[in-house]
Amino acid sequence: MSTIRGARERARSEVTAAIKDEARRQLAADGAAKLSLRAVARELGMVSSALYRYFPSRDDLLTALIVDAYDAVGATAEAARATPRGSSGPHPARWTVVTCAVRDWALAHPHEYGLIYGSPVPGYTAPQDTVGPASRVGLVLLGLARDAYLTDGLAAPPLAPELRPEAERMTADLAPDLPPAVVAALVAAWAQLFGLISFEVFGQFTRVVEERDPFFRRASRELARSVGLLEGRTAGTGSTGRAMS
Repeated sequence: MSTIRGARERARSEVTAAIKDEARRQLAADGAAKLSLRAVARELGMVSSALYRYFPSRDDLLTALIVDAYDAVGATAEAARATPRGSSGPHPARWTVVTCAVRDWALAHPHEYGLIYGSPVPGYTAPQDTVGPASRVGLVLLGLARDAYLTDGLAAPPLAPELRPEAERMTADLAPDLPPAVVAALVAAWAQLFGLISFEVFGQFTRVVEERDPFFRRASRELARSVGLLEGRTAGTGSTGRAMS
């Protein structure tokens, strides 16, 4: 009985993967707004009613693709942090290893990147299921800052008085163990990182930035500095555990 169940699960997994692959092909060709379950079923030689047993609606299929894309870029960031260059050495360099890996993934998967960071899909509202996967890159960046804070300290950025209540709220939600000024700067750096990547992926840098690798690396280092990561400090060389002004 378990053998039959296992075969059925494998078959379902294979069909699900085929549906997603065809949907990604259609995303690349026509965009997310034109994604159609009927068109996917037709290309796969399936009747629509059979495909609905895997994805009851277009939105369910979109959600699966969005979660896959967030998980893919999140896994890329986590893997970069786990490499020797991402897990040791100067803190800004570790940050740059991670951000460059995220950029490389985006450039290699522009249509999947566009699905999660491009224009909203008309008529689609992302469910709660996407929140965890969407947080993975941000959590890696937060972890890099936490590593620095707990070992070598951070140069805490200034925090305007009018931003303190919001910074304290974000800190309570995201990282109670970090100073509010650092958390606010991290949120800004996270947004700016994806702004830089989006400008490149979607063509806004055309005829503006030609040497994009060094440009991105320099911009990434500036973002690292904005959250207080210190040049000349190497992971694990100290134990200040404090933000330094």
